[in-house]
Amino acid sequence: MAKESMKAREVKRQKLVEKYAEKRARLKAEGDYVALSRLPRNSNPIRLHNRCKLTGRPKGYMRQFGISRITFREMASSGLIPGVKKASW
Repeated sequence: MAKESMKAREVKRQKLVEKYAEKRARLKAEGDYVALSRLPRNSNPIRLHNRCKLTGRPKGYMRQFGISRITFREMASSGLIPGVKKASW
């Protein structure tokens, strides 16, 4: 389980990215890199990192489900994810 402060930091970054997205796109199209550099660093979408929605784990993230591989395996085994079952042949 990730620290609550790390989860909160990611949420804060996400809000900043959404807030400045339009302004950032406009400045980038104009080629005004001086004004672009004055925007907050965390408003850059590159600084975002995918985290598991349930545990906050930053590694082993599965985009299709929005959770980490470990959480995915637990949920799939207990039948909580529809359409997913363990392979056997």
